[in-house]
Amino acid sequence: MLNIAVFASGRGSNFEALHRTIGEENIPARIAVVISNNSAAGALNLARSFGIPALHLSQRQFPGPADFHQAVLQSLAQYRTDLIVLAGYMKKMDAAVVRAYSQRIINIHPALLPKFGGEGMYGMHVHAAVLAAGETESGASVHYVDEEYDRGAVIAQQRVPVLPGDTPETLAARVLTAEHTLLPSVVKQIALNHRP
Repeated sequence: MLNIAVFASGRGSNFEALHRTIGEENIPARIAVVISNNSAAGALNLARSFGIPALHLSQRQFPGPADFHQAVLQSLAQYRTDLIVLAGYMKKMDAAVVRAYSQRIINIHPALLPKFGGEGMYGMHVHAAVLAAGETESGASVHYVDEEYDRGAVIAQQRVPVLPGDTPETLAARVLTAEHTLLPSVVKQIALNHRP
């Protein structure tokens, strides 16, 4: 059984899609904890409604960055985390966490990496950049997380067309639908290959 820690900063739609798919497809995985840097994140409320432990961990709660990162590592150990899934988490993962969970942290990104990745490329900024560049397709990428934004190896992608008249909002909705199938499919493969 693959123990997953989901990190999310927003409403948690990717977390919800992952949770639903694990149940529907009997994936040998469970979401053991949801962690957010945002106390008002919808993901935390969703987790509580599913009976999943929900933790608010923010750097503001701690004297310094090292204390914060230690608290994150302790929480991951407490819930026996095998895989970290970043599902709309708006903070850069600390190097100490990346080293401790090397090749065991994945992120969902709303573009076809390596295009439209890097610092500042999140949310509507990504979709606006795709449209401004005149791209004919976009999509979602799941990649391993390393110490640089959106630079880890891409595991899988799902493409969607950019349609005439698209706005960042309409493109975002189409990409989000792709994210909701892509992320669970990658987690399923990891879970099926997991050897405790």
